[in-house]
Amino acid sequence: MSILEAIVLGIVQGLTEFLPISSTGHLRIVPAFLGWEDPGAAFTAVTQLGTVAAVLLYFRDDLWRVARTWTRSLRDPSLRSDQDARLGWYIILGTIPISILGFAFRDTIEGGARSLYLIGTTLIVLGLVLLVAEKVGTRDRSMDDVEAKDGFAVGMAQAMALVPGVSRSGATISAGLFLGLDRAAAARFSFLLSVPAVVLSGLFEMRDFVGGGDGAGDTGLAALLVATALAFVVGYASIAFLLRYLASHSTYVFVGYRVVLGVVVLSLTAAGVIS
Repeated sequence: MSILEAIVLGIVQGLTEFLPISSTGHLRIVPAFLGWEDPGAAFTAVTQLGTVAAVLLYFRDDLWRVARTWTRSLRDPSLRSDQDARLGWYIILGTIPISILGFAFRDTIEGGARSLYLIGTTLIVLGLVLLVAEKVGTRDRSMDDVEAKDGFAVGMAQAMALVPGVSRSGATISAGLFLGLDRAAAARFSFLLSVPAVVLSGLFEMRDFVGGGDGAGDTGLAALLVATALAFVVGYASIAFLLRYLASHSTYVFVGYRVVLGVVVLSLTAAGVIS
């Protein structure tokens, strides 16, 4: 992978990881449009460490408060009813589905699941799901109202993002809206929930690059570092933008983008223009 490719893909990762439009799908689609090789699932997982670093920095106060209160609640039963302590458990609960399914289906995820036909289809389908969530969601619950059932349900939705084109944030924000969370709360919980899953996935896939495994392909360490650093910088800006945007706007613009892009990908793939 050239440095130019790394720069482009790092920016793409940062822009699309938090917007509900699928970073994994875009890291497959953009190279196909430009005539580049598929960077692979391992490259995607490792560069996501850059975007999770952006989450850690942006939500550092929230994450520190949750981690500290949750840890103290293990020793002090009086703190177990605290919302921050419970939020720690909900994040753990929501991480279980993607951890189990991601490990069980890792070979499929790194192979056949990266089909452009599949990605185009999931872009459209999840876009329509997001549209329905916008229509039926009551949006009358905040982060203070998050419960265990929400953690599990959003965690199951996060596991759907193992399929390229679904979008981790798209699936989890949709689930949050279906559960009655307001848009900002759905996005905020989505970002917090992404931390353990992305860190575990990135560290697991890092073995290919450190050990020179098959997943590493021709991606040099310098290119990987450039892409991950750019994903961090652009990802941080993307988080700030989306939270501000959702405070006063719907997700309809992302629905339209997903459907149009999905149709374009399916059409060009069927015509043999991209492969």
